[in-house]
Amino acid sequence: MTDRLGSVFIESVQPELDAGRYAIKRIAGESLTVRADIFKEGHDVLVAVARWRQVTPAAQKTEWAEVPLTPKSNDAWEGVIPLARNGRYEYTIEAWPDLFRTWAHELKRKVDAGRDVKSELLEGAALLEGAAVRAKAVSAEDARSLAEAGARLRTPPSPEHLLVALSPELADTASRHPDRSLARRYDEVLEVFADREKARNAAWYEFFPRSAKRDGKTHGTFKDAQDWLPYIQKLGFDTVYLPPIHPIGRTARKGKNNTLNAQPGDVGSPWAIGAKEGGHKAIHPELGTFADFAAFVDAAKAHGIEVALDLAFQCAPDHPYVKEHPEWFQHRPDGTIKTAENPPKRYEDIVNFDWMGPARDALWQELKSVVLFWVDHGVRTFRVDNPHTKPMQFWHWLIREVQDLHPDVLFLSEAFTRPKVMKALGKVGFTQSYTYFTWRLFKDELRTYLEEITQPPVADYFRGNLWPNTPDILPENLQNAGPGAFRLRVALASTLSSVWGMYSGYELCEGRPVPGKEEYLDSEKYQLVAWDWDKPGNISDWISKLNAARKQHPALQQYSGLRFFESDNERVLFYGKRTPDGTSTVLVAVSLDPYAPQEALLHVPMEWLGVKPEETYQVHELMADQRSLWQGPDVQVRLTPEQPAAVYAVYRFRRTEHAFDYFE
Repeated sequence: MTDRLGSVFIESVQPELDAGRYAIKRIAGESLTVRADIFKEGHDVLVAVARWRQVTPAAQKTEWAEVPLTPKSNDAWEGVIPLARNGRYEYTIEAWPDLFRTWAHELKRKVDAGRDVKSELLEGAALLEGAAVRAKAVSAEDARSLAEAGARLRTPPSPEHLLVALSPELADTASRHPDRSLARRYDEVLEVFADREKARNAAWYEFFPRSAKRDGKTHGTFKDAQDWLPYIQKLGFDTVYLPPIHPIGRTARKGKNNTLNAQPGDVGSPWAIGAKEGGHKAIHPELGTFADFAAFVDAAKAHGIEVALDLAFQCAPDHPYVKEHPEWFQHRPDGTIKTAENPPKRYEDIVNFDWMGPARDALWQELKSVVLFWVDHGVRTFRVDNPHTKPMQFWHWLIREVQDLHPDVLFLSEAFTRPKVMKALGKVGFTQSYTYFTWRLFKDELRTYLEEITQPPVADYFRGNLWPNTPDILPENLQNAGPGAFRLRVALASTLSSVWGMYSGYELCEGRPVPGKEEYLDSEKYQLVAWDWDKPGNISDWISKLNAARKQHPALQQYSGLRFFESDNERVLFYGKRTPDGTSTVLVAVSLDPYAPQEALLHVPMEWLGVKPEETYQVHELMADQRSLWQGPDVQVRLTPEQPAAVYAVYRFRRTEHAFDYFE
C-alpha cells in the first residue's frame, strides 16, 4: 500500500534516548536544540518544524506549538524549542515538501533556459488558489493576496507575471499556508523534563542532626540542628541533607562501629527504619516533633538552604509494616523474613521488600504516599538510598508519578554500582547521581571519566553529583591524610561538576579508617559524634572560597560546559568552563599531589577564550584574590599542598579610547 504520508525521510533525531522510551533532561528557562536528518527524493524544497507542548503539571499543559527547523549542510536540520517552565514536555518533528517554492524554483530554471512556461504558470495559479482557501480561516489579507496572485497567473503570460510568480514575498505568504497532505511526522513522540535550577547547580552538606549537641553524649534535636545553619551557610552550601529522621528499630540494632550487639544507650543506624513509634511517616521522638521539623525547614530556607531528606525504602524488623503487611516482604523457605544485603555488606538490622511480588501494587502505592507525605511537609529534594537494589520499573513509575504532580521534586541516586546500572537509573528519571569520582585520582582517569559524564549523550540524562566522601565511604586517598589531600579533592569536586557535596567532618580533615576498609572508624552511622568546628588545621575557609566562586561565576554553575586543556605536568589537571553565551569564563588548575609543590606550564586555549594571541587579557585568581594580566597561550603556575588549586576568572579588555565620553 502506498504511504499516504509521502516520502519524506526523518532520521537521526537528536536528542533522543532509547527510541523515546525515556525523557532527556534540561533546565527550565533553557532551550532545547533539536537536530535531524531530513530529505526526500528529487529536488523538492522541504519545510520542517519541531512540534512541542508542555504536558505536566496539568495546570500548565499547553496545546501543540511549532518552531521552524533550519536546513544546515548535508540534509541536516536544526531548531530550538523553548522550555520556559519546570515540567515535562513532548516533542517530535514533521516535514513536508513546500509545493509552491519547489514550483517557483523549477519555474526559474525553465525561464532561464528559455522554455515556454504557460502550463507551469497555470500550475502555479492552482497552488496559489489552494493556499488562498487554506488562508481564509487564518488571515483574510493573505487569502486575498494569494487569490489575486493566482488570478494574475491565469491571464496571458507577461514579464510582470514572472516577477509576481518569483517574488520572495509571495513565496513567504504561500508558505504560511502550506498543503501538508504529504507531511511526514517522526514515528516517535519524545520527552524532555525541564528541572528547576537546583537540579544542575547545588552544593550539598550532609550532617546527622542527632549529633547537633556536639558533645557526643546527648542526642541532638531539630532545634539544636538549627544552630548549625549559620555555619553551613558560611561554608557556602545551599542544600543540607539529613540521613533518615525516622524511628530506629531495636531488633538487631547495630552497635558502635557496626557491631552486631548494641549496648544500652547505642543509638543504632538511622537506615534501620521503623519501631513501635512509627515508620517512614514518623519522626524519631528524640529529634523532635513535626512542628520542630517544620521550624527547621523554615530556618534553613531563611539561610538560603534547602533541606534534602534520605529516602531509604527498607525496614527494621520491628517496622509497623512488617506486622501490618507481611505480604510486602521477602521470606525464606522457613518463613522468616530475609535481611538486606549489598555484597559484601550485610544489614542484619534491615529487611527487604518483595518488590515484584503479588502485593506489588499496594506496596508501590504506599511508598509513593511516603514521598508525597514529605513533599507535603516542605521537602522537595530526596537522596535515595541504594536505588540499584530495587526494580528500575519501580523508580521509573514512582519518579514520574511524583514529578507529574510536583515537577520541582528532585531525586539523587546513591548508587555505587556498575556503570550501565548507574546510567540506567539516570534514564528512568533520577535527577542526579553519585559517581566514581570518589576513586578517580589521576589526570587521565579524571579527564576520561568527566568527559564521559558531562558531555552528550550521557549528559542528556545523567548529572554527576561529585562527593569526595560519604558516611559510608572514606576513600583510601583520604585515610590518615593531611589537609592537602582534602583541599585538592574538594577543589576538584566543586569545580569539575556544578553539583557536588560532602559529608560533615570533611572540613576537619577527618580521616581515621577502620583498618583495611574504606570506612570511618567510630562512624557516625552508629553513634553520636562530638564535632569541634574550630579544630586546628581545618579547611573551612578553603571550602567557603570555592563555594563563593561557584556562586559568583555562572561558568561554574554549568554542568556540560567542561573542557580539558593541556599542562606539561601529569600531576596538574587543567580545565575550564564557560556559559553558553560566553559572558562567564573560568579556568582551573589543580595539583593532584597532596604532599609536594608542583609546577606546570599551562597551555591556555586562546581560540576557546575568543582572545587573539597578541591580545592582553585579565585573570582574577579567586582563591588568593590576585589579579594579573596574561598574554599568549603559555602560563606558568606553581601549586602547593596549602594552595593546590588556582581558579581563574577570565576577563577580556573590550573598551578602547573610542568608547570614552570625551574622545573626539
